[in-house]
Amino acid sequence: MSKAPVRYFEDFEVGARYPTRVRAISDADHEAFCRLVGYEVPLFLDDAYARAQGLPGRICPSHLVMSFSTAMTGDLFAESVIALLAIENARFLAPVRPGDTLRTEVEVIEKRATRKPDRGVVVFRDHVYNQDGAEVFRNDKVTLLARRKREDR
Repeated sequence: MSKAPVRYFEDFEVGARYPTRVRAISDADHEAFCRLVGYEVPLFLDDAYARAQGLPGRICPSHLVMSFSTAMTGDLFAESVIALLAIENARFLAPVRPGDTLRTEVEVIEKRATRKPDRGVVVFRDHVYNQDGAEVFRNDKVTLLARRKREDR
């Protein structure tokens, strides 16, 4: 169960920003993710290979970064989300490595009603930062959220 307050469509305002929890990526996380999805890419598994490519060592797969960020942002609307409609404008801005610590800040960039009165669409922009404050990933999530019940509005 989410520790964040329950938020519905009405609770989000365009321009608002929400910090989320922080997550360190351990070697065990990295290795388990690669095994789970079947990545056998040397860039993700072999420090010497990654250094030969000009990196400081092996890097995390992009989908690991996206997965951790999605878990962080999901806390904001865990009990009101109906569907994730789209992921747009995804950009990987800097490598993420095992040992890095990520945090996600969520910006509301668009909000609109739907024809159904019990739901609305909110577009969230996820800004993912590493332990040095560098933005390493950004994407827009188009989400369908429940509205509060009429008696709760």
